[in-house]
Amino acid sequence: MTHLSRRQVHLISKAIADPRRFEILQHIAAGKSCTACTDLRAAFPISAPTLSHHLKELESAGLIESSKQGKFVSARFLRDTWKAYLKDLRQL
Repeated sequence: MTHLSRRQVHLISKAIADPRRFEILQHIAAGKSCTACTDLRAAFPISAPTLSHHLKELESAGLIESSKQGKFVSARFLRDTWKAYLKDLRQL
C-alpha cells in the first residue's frame, strides 16, 4: 500500500475540502477506469479553466492521474492513494 507523507496528507485534505472538487473526485472515482474531461464538463456546470484548476489540485494531491490522447484529456482515480489517506485518518 502507498505510504503518504505529512505534506501529501495535508494536500489531500486541502484538495477535498472544496465541495465542488470533492464532487468531481467522486465522479471520477465512480468510473470504471478513466473519465474523459468532456464527460466532466457535461456533468458539472463550470468553465473549462475552473475544471482544469480543480483537476490540477486533485492531481497535485496525488488523488488522480491525467493522461492526454491527442487533444483529449482523461483522469483516473488513484484508489491506493485514497486508501492510504483513509488509513492515516483512522490513526488520528
